[in-house]
Order: sequence, then structure tokens, then C-alpha cells
Amino acid sequence: MGRAASTAAGVKARGLQGRWAFLLSVLGPAFVASVAYVDPGNVAANLTAGARYGYLLVWVLVAANLMAMLIQYLSAKLGVVTGRTLPELLGKRLRPAGRRLFWMQAEVVALATDLAEVVGGAVALRLLFGVPLPLGALAVGVVSMGILAIQDFRTQQKFEMAIVGLLTVITVGFLAGLALSPPSPAGVVGGLLPRFDGADSVLLAASMLGATVMPHAIYVHSALSRDRHRPDPHTAVSERAIRRLLRGTRVDVVSALGVAGVVNLGMLLLAAATLGGVDGTDSIEGAHAAIEHALGQGVGVAFAVGLLASGLASTSVGSYAGATIMEGLLERRIPLLLRRAITLVPSVVVLALGVDPTWALVVSQVVLSFGIPFALIPLIRLSTSPAVMGGFTLRLPLVVGSWLSAGFVVVLNIVLLWLTLSGSG
Repeated sequence: MGRAASTAAGVKARGLQGRWAFLLSVLGPAFVASVAYVDPGNVAANLTAGARYGYLLVWVLVAANLMAMLIQYLSAKLGVVTGRTLPELLGKRLRPAGRRLFWMQAEVVALATDLAEVVGGAVALRLLFGVPLPLGALAVGVVSMGILAIQDFRTQQKFEMAIVGLLTVITVGFLAGLALSPPSPAGVVGGLLPRFDGADSVLLAASMLGATVMPHAIYVHSALSRDRHRPDPHTAVSERAIRRLLRGTRVDVVSALGVAGVVNLGMLLLAAATLGGVDGTDSIEGAHAAIEHALGQGVGVAFAVGLLASGLASTSVGSYAGATIMEGLLERRIPLLLRRAITLVPSVVVLALGVDPTWALVVSQVVLSFGIPFALIPLIRLSTSPAVMGGFTLRLPLVVGSWLSAGFVVVLNIVLLWLTLSGSG
């Protein structure tokens, strides 16, 4: 009896070890996609929101992060189940003119993304070493080419490891200040009540939403999951294997987006606790100076290093996303490094013209917010189609949650447009 119990315990232990080993083996794609949620655009939007309005817009970040978990899971699930990317599936269903138009709007979104990421990295280099912004943008572009080369010529896992390493630096850099300047618990709880305070707060909410639920992350996650789990879509995979992969994918998404959500919220709370009422905090440079003055040079350096890691990681993922979009919609593929070089030009030009970098970051996030429905609505329609997903179509609660998320984005953008055109606020 004792031997039988011992044998059963050993089998159970091996089963648990096998389950953990499997979960660890499928982690990665969501962590790469999650970098899009902690890019320099997030820094600009979240710091500005916290400095101007304190804890008022905490609810926007919480809602956006919950939406992000759902949306990224849908994208990853699409790649796992079909062995195709979202742009590929769209390209097969659109007529040639429709494909080109859809690709054009997706490219505008990709360029806005890249602008935010390169500008943020350039600002970080200026904060750390006094490098001029245009030269800093070039440096960010060159280093990101090196990161992309890992993906291009070795394995996706090594690319994922490089991005996760940068994500770790981002997390430490942006959360270090909270240890010295903890937020007000009452303020955080009060910020969970949905409300606005004029047109400017709506603009910032749209910017935060665009920086959190990012269109290019919706497109690219299906590719990351496909490349990891279904590199050959013509190879048959059993239903049991797909269900097992989806369980691991859920863990991947919740873990990765949970980290990204904590970092985003931490930035806003740090600004609310430290920067409220301080002059000059409407720019990243001003916010950095205020943080350094209030919390010390060490925290200031950590913040700048986190910003640099954010720019490097997110611009690499953005280039990957842009290549995925072009290949899926136009069936054309250009080398990742060439694409990185081409899309670097607008960012360098903007900085060379002397455009305020923080303003460019916030506006780029508003552009992203308007691009979300073009990625999200087709994703939901494909995810609910039995012809596409077979027996893996969404269950009713996820369908409702998905359409509510899409509706929230569309309504917020309509309100933002109306307020902007009417000159309210």
C-alpha cells in the first residue's frame, strides 16, 4: 500500500513537472507583443495624464489593460488555430483595391508607432548622454537593426529572449521611483470611477488607449504565435494539441499583459504622486527632471534607462509587425533590416525639424487609437466565424466582451473627434 501511494505520488509529481515545463515552453510570444504596451508613447501619455489630472484617469488604464488581455488572446488564438496571421486572413478576403486601402491605413499606424518608439529612444539618449535628438534617432535605429538580426538569422526564441531582457529593464526602470514615492491608496481607488474633466482629459484618454491597445500588436501577435506553434499551416494538428496550446497561450497572455499593465499603471501613479502641480512636467524631459529632483539622480537614471530599453525593444517589435502587415495584405516581403532603415527616415526628419518630441509622442498615440477599430473589428469577426475557427469559435462571454471593447474604442474616438472639431475644452 505504501509503495503504491509512493508510486502515485511520483506520477503526480512528474505530471506537475511536465505541466510546468510545457507552460514555460510556450511562454514568449505574448511577452514580445506586450512590449508594444510599454513603449515611449505610453510614457508620454501616462506621465502627462498623471501630472495634469492626478489619479483621474486610472480607470482608463485598468479598462485598457483588461481589453488588451482579451484582444491579444484573440489574436494569438487566431494564429494558433488557423496557422495564419490576421493580415493573411484579411488579405484572402479583401478585393485588390480593398487590400491596398487597408494596407495604407495599417502602414500609417505602423509609421505612427515607429515615430513614438524612435523618438522616445532618442529622448532617452539625450537625457543620459546629451546626444542630439536626430543623432539619437539614428543610434536607436542602428541598435534595433542588431536586435532584428537575431530574429532574422537565428531563432525566434533568441529574439524573444532579447526582448524579454529589455522588458525586464523597462519594468525596473519605470517602477523604481514608486518605492520612494508610493501613491495615495485613496487616490487610486477614487481614480477607478469612470469620468473626465474637459476635452483635454478625453484627448489624453484616447492617447492612453492608443498607447495601451495598439493596432500593430493586434496584427503581430497572430504572427508570433503562428511562427512559434504553427510554422507550417499545412501540417495537420490535432484538436487536443491545439487546446493544449491555447491553455498555454492564455497563461502567456495574462502573464505578459499583467506585467505591462503594472508598468503602465506605475508610470501614471508615479506622476500623480510626484509631478502634480510641478511646472514643466508636460514633457518627458521636464518629467524626468522633476522625478530626479524629487527622488534623486539614481531614480532619474533608472527612468532614462527604462525609456531607452523601451524605445529599442518596441521599435524592433514594430518593424516585425510592419513586415507582417505587408506580407499578409500585399503578399510582398522585404527584408526586416531594409524596412527598419526605410521607416527610420520620418522619425529623423521630425526631430531634425525641431518638432517637440513629447507632443509628437502624444499625437502619434491618438493616431494609433483611431487605427484600433480597423484591426479589432476584423479580428472579432474572424474569431467568431466557424468557417475560419471551426470548433474554436469564441464563446458568448468573450464575444460580448470583444464587441463591448470595440464599441468603447469607437465611441471614445467619436467623442474625441467631436471635441476637437468643435473646439471644446
